Amino acid sequence: MNSFASAGPVRHLVAAVSAYLEPFLLAVTAAALTAGGVAWVADADGLADLLWGLGTVFAIVPAVGWVVAALRRGHAGVDLIAVLALGGTLAVREYLAGALIALMLATGRTLEAAAQRRASHDVRALVERVPRTARRHTDVGVRMVPLAEVEIGDLLAVGPGEVVPVDGHVESALAVLDESVLTGESLQVERARDEAVRSGVVNAGGAFDLRATATEQDSTYAEIVRLARQAGAESAPVVRLADRYAAWFLPLSLAVAGLAWLLSGSAVRAVAVLVVATPCPLLLAAPVAIVSGLSRASRLGVVVRGGGALENLGRARTLLLDKTGTLTGGSPRVLDVAAAPGWSPAQVLRLAAALDQYSPHVLAHAIVDAARERGLALPVVADVTEEPGRGASGTVDGQRASIGRIDTADAVPSWAAAVDNRALLDGAAVAWLTVAGHVVGAVLLRDPIRSDAPRTLRHLRAAGIERILMLTGDRAEPAHEVAAVLGLDGVRAELSPADKVAAVRAERERAVTVMVGDGVNDAPALAVADIGVAMGARGSTASSEAADIVLTTDRVDRLADAVAIAGRARRIAVQSALGGMLMSLAAMAVAAVGLLPPAAGALLQEGIDVVVILNALRALRVDRAMRPALTPAAEVLIRRFAAEHDDLRDVVEAVRAAADRLSDGSGPQALAAVEETYRLLTERLLPHEYAEEHQLYPALAPTLGGPEATATMSCAHTEIERLSRRVATHLRLAHACGGLDADQLNDLRSCLYGLHTVLRLHFSQEEENYFSLAP
Repeated sequence: MNSFASAGPVRHLVAAVSAYLEPFLLAVTAAALTAGGVAWVADADGLADLLWGLGTVFAIVPAVGWVVAALRRGHAGVDLIAVLALGGTLAVREYLAGALIALMLATGRTLEAAAQRRASHDVRALVERVPRTARRHTDVGVRMVPLAEVEIGDLLAVGPGEVVPVDGHVESALAVLDESVLTGESLQVERARDEAVRSGVVNAGGAFDLRATATEQDSTYAEIVRLARQAGAESAPVVRLADRYAAWFLPLSLAVAGLAWLLSGSAVRAVAVLVVATPCPLLLAAPVAIVSGLSRASRLGVVVRGGGALENLGRARTLLLDKTGTLTGGSPRVLDVAAAPGWSPAQVLRLAAALDQYSPHVLAHAIVDAARERGLALPVVADVTEEPGRGASGTVDGQRASIGRIDTADAVPSWAAAVDNRALLDGAAVAWLTVAGHVVGAVLLRDPIRSDAPRTLRHLRAAGIERILMLTGDRAEPAHEVAAVLGLDGVRAELSPADKVAAVRAERERAVTVMVGDGVNDAPALAVADIGVAMGARGSTASSEAADIVLTTDRVDRLADAVAIAGRARRIAVQSALGGMLMSLAAMAVAAVGLLPPAAGALLQEGIDVVVILNALRALRVDRAMRPALTPAAEVLIRRFAAEHDDLRDVVEAVRAAADRLSDGSGPQALAAVEETYRLLTERLLPHEYAEEHQLYPALAPTLGGPEATATMSCAHTEIERLSRRVATHLRLAHACGGLDADQLNDLRSCLYGLHTVLRLHFSQEEENYFSLAP
């Protein structure tokens, strides 16, 4: 902390001087050139030369400082030619040429300062979160002691909402923890007696006792802070694009100028060569293109902290992604609602939400949100209590009900065993609903994949990313499932922050690497990557401060936009720089033979500058291939049908529930469930599909390139309608025959399961391909 305090004033002073020097130099040189021009028009040639000379002198002083600083770092930048040209114009009294070069130099430095000023990799958010004290059990009770005094073996008390101060083992019966700060996983976990707990996690339940197994310095969270500091120190400044080209342009220019002087004996001719060799295209083209790219990115909610980061992003070939909050939504959502015979999914969800509406648990919030989205009216609950790690209980209509964990080791009905199996297969958490001691339903919850993630990954590959990997602290099963769905090139699960840093370093040895994350646990990995990208809209302060790029909107598809913008801006910068240098080389040849005096050469160089800048400004234009342009009417329709998708999820799950009911028998209750499902299909789902076919798809056709782009989705509509008609036929036959026979039962069940599968796939495709187009 002391190092931060001592370095702070110096760092702020340097930043302040750097922020004002270039704009001040630009103002002075522009004023000198303009005032000299006015004096020259008024036939005051002596005053004009004086003003132009002063502008030249004013520019050469800081330019020498920049050159010396570059030489101390071991390389000669493009500013060296500018210094030689400025000195040469003063020596041969070509003051107008000097003033023009001074203005060019000031303009380039100002643009570059705006494009490449990078934020420091600040870890103060990490440091501020570190606990300073701990509550230790003593013979006289619990005492608050400085964290540095905690020793291995001490028994500590951790209160609700407190950060676990050191690594240890649980000494109480149960601890409910929010480990997202370390793993990024939003679901809370439970640690039983003697299970290990890492420092930095939050106590999300009741108070528990912890037996310390490490001191403050040796604990997990202290290691995260050290990693972030070390990784930030490793991040070297990005070499200027201009300086890379200057490696060959600089010696070539000096050689041509020296040869012209040697052969002609005229110093003026050598100065003329240096004037037209002054790398205006290098000093202007790259900054203008990069600044334009930064401007384009900022309009999309992508904050790029400097031109170096954008330039690096344009060269990136490997992408490393955290899972939770990056590829997934970052918070659990209701996946399905299962109901016991005699109960409906809506009844289960309604009662579960009523019990959970007073709970702070992350799963409880998801259940309540799902009930509200479906418009369910919640009943009045009395005597609500909550047991940490078990769930909420209350009295509804005179009966005791609870939502949360149950002991599934005891005998459970077949439908409940099926729920357990599905939760295992889907990597979902289960909240069980009991009424009067009997299990009547279950809510399955999972952190879903972002609907825009598949499109984003496709666009990233199209933009030049060749290798995409997932790095996550989450369990292997859900991580591999997400990786399989998205077609990632690899996945590494159950990683600690140190493991993530090691993985990033390994990938950096192969290619320019981007790391994307949103949690405190991602901050060290973001800092050590070539380009760190933070999901700033919902991520932690530490990850945002450790990143080079921050996505201020909660849309991962903006990352693909940023990569495309960076690649395009870098290509335009290179094109402009190379084109400008070729024109400068031609002018150097003309000046070397004495056909181009210094002042005329400076004016010619300014003309080259104009061409270069106009070309570089192309980076401001929108690349239509990157993101199709939607009409306002199409945007409205996309948002309307996306909202309807959320409303129709209960209909989709009702189709599956009816098929499950048929698996238990073909009696009147099962037939009634199918009839209710068909009513939902005809009254809610089929009108939605018809409206999509006749309103949404025609509106999207011009954007997507014609009606063929939506032909596959239209085929899905046809199949949904066909299966719905088949269900209707089965219902008519069942009523005519007084029930379902065996042949009908098998076909109807297959029809419902097939309809459920088609609907889920169709909804996912529309959300990925169409709904993600809306800004």
